[in-house]
Amino acid sequence: MKKVIVIGLDGFEPKLVELLFDRGELPHLAKLKAQGGYARLCTTYPAQTPVAWSTFATGTNPGGHGIFDFIRRDPKTYLPDLSFNRYEQKNAFVPPKAVNLRRGETIWERLSHSGIPSVVLRFPCTYPPDNIRGRMLSGMGVPDLRGGLGTATFFTSISDIDAQEGEQIITVAPTPDNRIETFLPGPIDPKTKTQSRFALQVQFDPAKHMALIRSDGNPAALELREREWSDWLRVKFKLGLFRSLRGMVRLYLIRTAPHFELYVSPINFEPESPLFDISSPADYAAELSQKLGAFHTAGMPEDHNGLDNGRFDEDAYLNQCNLVFDERQRMMLYELNRFDEGFFYCLFDSPDRLAHMFWRFGASQTTHNDSNSPHFSEVIQDHYRHCDALIGEVMRFADDQMLFIVCSDHGMNSFERGFHLNTWLHDQGLLTLKRGLTPGEAEGDFLRHVDWDRTKAYALGLSGIYLNLKGREERGCVSANETASLKTAIANQLTGLGDAGRNRLAIRSVLTREQVYSGAYADESPDLLVNFAEGYRMSWATTLGGIPAGHFEDNHKKWSGDHIIDPALVPGVLLMNQPFAKPSGLPNLVDMAPTILAALGVNPSPAMEGVSLLS
Repeated sequence: MKKVIVIGLDGFEPKLVELLFDRGELPHLAKLKAQGGYARLCTTYPAQTPVAWSTFATGTNPGGHGIFDFIRRDPKTYLPDLSFNRYEQKNAFVPPKAVNLRRGETIWERLSHSGIPSVVLRFPCTYPPDNIRGRMLSGMGVPDLRGGLGTATFFTSISDIDAQEGEQIITVAPTPDNRIETFLPGPIDPKTKTQSRFALQVQFDPAKHMALIRSDGNPAALELREREWSDWLRVKFKLGLFRSLRGMVRLYLIRTAPHFELYVSPINFEPESPLFDISSPADYAAELSQKLGAFHTAGMPEDHNGLDNGRFDEDAYLNQCNLVFDERQRMMLYELNRFDEGFFYCLFDSPDRLAHMFWRFGASQTTHNDSNSPHFSEVIQDHYRHCDALIGEVMRFADDQMLFIVCSDHGMNSFERGFHLNTWLHDQGLLTLKRGLTPGEAEGDFLRHVDWDRTKAYALGLSGIYLNLKGREERGCVSANETASLKTAIANQLTGLGDAGRNRLAIRSVLTREQVYSGAYADESPDLLVNFAEGYRMSWATTLGGIPAGHFEDNHKKWSGDHIIDPALVPGVLLMNQPFAKPSGLPNLVDMAPTILAALGVNPSPAMEGVSLLS
């Protein structure tokens, strides 16, 4: 039986891999390199996880699968939305259904048509899951029970705390005997438009640094210790008389004195009864839970917002990433032990999540005051060593008669300064604000202060600029015969843009849609793509359509590593246990689908652009 095993290591950075190769600290990956080969792997425009892995799966540039960013915009409303999926409901009498927005034929779909099974664990943009021959557990794109990508709950006895990104604040009032009556906020009831609640009773002991949570959940009593993640608490929210939704949370008791603070993770779907299907077949998630124990089902399980918002510290985040890694490894080994034919894929996204949050400790950065902490200086490299040990486990299941691939979707770099692209467009006379407002005054999200009748260009997402085109945008004012010259003017002005405050290059180049994309869905992409230099990225405000004052700002967030810069600066890695051809330049993500199909004796689809790397 022919077999291919692929282990995805999201965000695995080649410069670090090569450094650790030179030190002899990645012995299993070095063995794989010796058996077949190693190369840097060209990533996509832009170098983003959902974009890049979708190209891996389909063998096409993003114009062939329609995923161009985490964020897409509705040209009728100018509002941002997630690019992975949407919900459709024909009428009030039919329940809504989730629709996957990634298109194009994937590796596993083509194999299914040929009667060859696949096992696909946590691949991005697989929610809802594809109906395949084999088994699939959805990855990035699975929401939490409230419908977002991850909204946590922070309980505190301090009364003047404001909610930050990805969280809801619940202020509690402990009694003199250290009791708290409170609730976990749940989904909005679609009929009453009120938020459902799950009652919690807390009894805490400051002397013992402990708390006991009582509820109608499972378990009914859950003991917490300060600075430790709890096991799963299964919760249920009632929506009306006859409907309830089930989910799961982990709790982290931060402190009991001098004030009380408790962090509760986003509400994950319960694998046995998810709100929408998260696996194929539908009962596969339940099988994994029954065999291996409960696991994170949310598409982005690592709670980076909890660290970025200062709700818990780096040790807590690191421990949680390790929990996610360990449960993923158990899934992988469970499936490898019964894998005997076809295609196997498992994604480990913790290299990316740790690098985002710990990059400041391993690089010379001037915008992060805590970057000189020796305690965390080796976190990323230690995790690379941990990933190497994981590959050693997989190698027990691989032989020279099969193809074994380890690869990443992109690399990683520093993020020190953000660029307010909408503010720049305003200052060039291309974006106009209402009623004489100025940047800073119009800082709110969603481009809400833009005068669309006088605006020619705007930015949303992490890398793109859209023109306000007549006939496409709801209030477009740019005619078709202006388009080419306007694109050229913007690209010329932005290319080579420097940051005078730092005396550094900020933007290397700007490319048009036509230079980058082709295929059935290319017209859905941004009109222009901005390729940032090392250390720079689109600002946090720009991503959701904010217009702050000034063009640049220091990035003080703990999210200090990033990869949404010029893709040439953040290639991924590729290792194979069989020799592979290296075309002119570097192998490319579009080559991976044809390579895997060739190893399994299946021809690529006509839409696939790459070539098999197997000699």
